[in-house]
Amino acid sequence: MKSTVKEGKRTRATARKARRASRKTERQAPRIYVTFRHLDSTDALRDYAERKFRRLSRFLSRDAQMHLTLWIDKYRHCGEVTVKSGHLTLTAEDETQDLYAVIDGLHDKISRQLHHFHGKNETRRVRGNSTGETTAIAQERTAP
Repeated sequence: MKSTVKEGKRTRATARKARRASRKTERQAPRIYVTFRHLDSTDALRDYAERKFRRLSRFLSRDAQMHLTLWIDKYRHCGEVTVKSGHLTLTAEDETQDLYAVIDGLHDKISRQLHHFHGKNETRRVRGNSTGETTAIAQERTAP
């Protein structure tokens, strides 16, 4: 006679954790496009922007595409960033007198939007009662 071994909760949980970990490692680095208008592109600015915005990928559950546009208009240094990840699209604009400060400001604005988005998602997730809790509530109602 053949004996079948059923999977328990712990083996299913460890398998689930392994699947999640593999998905996290499979996720690629975000594609970051930096565009310069009315100024020459420098490797230092491009590297600084890529390093700054690459950190945001840990808050995104899907592959991301980030498009950063930097430009100079007389004395104003401006920037705009668009982050797309799945159904999520975030945009931010900033203007100062230094391009590095523009990149920092854009990073702060986008990270604030991401934290707000994740907070909204956490409040939407409502956990239902388990079977044991439901039966306990029903027994309390029927007990005199």
